[in-house]
Amino acid sequence: MGYDLLKGKKGIIFGALDENSIAWKTAERVHEEGGTFVLTNAPIAMRMGQINELAKKTKSEIIPADATSEEDLANLVTKSMEILGGKLDFVLHSIGMSVNVRKGRLYTDEKYDFTTKGWDVSALSFHKVMQSLYKADAMNQWGSIVALTYMAAQRTFPDYNDMADNKAYLESVARSFGYFFGKEKKVRVNTISQSPTPTTAGQGVKGFDGFISYAEKMSPLGNATALDCANYTISLFSDLTKKVTMQNLFHDGGFSNTGVSQEVIERFSD
Repeated sequence: MGYDLLKGKKGIIFGALDENSIAWKTAERVHEEGGTFVLTNAPIAMRMGQINELAKKTKSEIIPADATSEEDLANLVTKSMEILGGKLDFVLHSIGMSVNVRKGRLYTDEKYDFTTKGWDVSALSFHKVMQSLYKADAMNQWGSIVALTYMAAQRTFPDYNDMADNKAYLESVARSFGYFFGKEKKVRVNTISQSPTPTTAGQGVKGFDGFISYAEKMSPLGNATALDCANYTISLFSDLTKKVTMQNLFHDGGFSNTGVSQEVIERFSD
């Protein structure tokens, strides 16, 4: 059920791969709320996923773009405004990848070429996306830019590896660029720190099922699903959150403020 929260609003959604992805769920919800958008992902990810199905379902166009390429991003921003008929109101950055994780390298044995590539894709790309939008003056006033992050930016989850560093950098970029986008363009920039979610990307992390199970037992409200996150993102894209910016917003069922839960105590009691 939609409430027309995004009626007339236009944007770009990065990172929809398949129906398990948060970006996919967000695209569906934006469509239901009356928003229009361009879908984008890296060419290799597009070959792996089912983005064409999503485009058809939401009556959207697809523009392939490597989010680490300034040239690709400039083209994406220009073409998106042409397709959508004006400046943008929202952007979702839902991108993350660690070559070290994929190759099974431990945090204490990183291959730094892999580290640099993962940082570029997962974190620096957010700065590149916003710089492209900023330089093109592509955002309407009171527009909203959101990126997805994870609590490993604040607390140690050993097997999350160098992605934890990438997320910490991503959150810093949101604050720093959020200042300039807010001051000069009246645009909001926030990150959502989501519960561990069984997306295609997330499941590549060693022990991810354990992350999910532990978080479920620790969270008073239970884990937030991909659809829950999509709904939260809609609220940040809407005019109901005009003065929320430069925030890292925990969307995790209360996990981030729970020291220990009764379930966990019982699990380890004799």
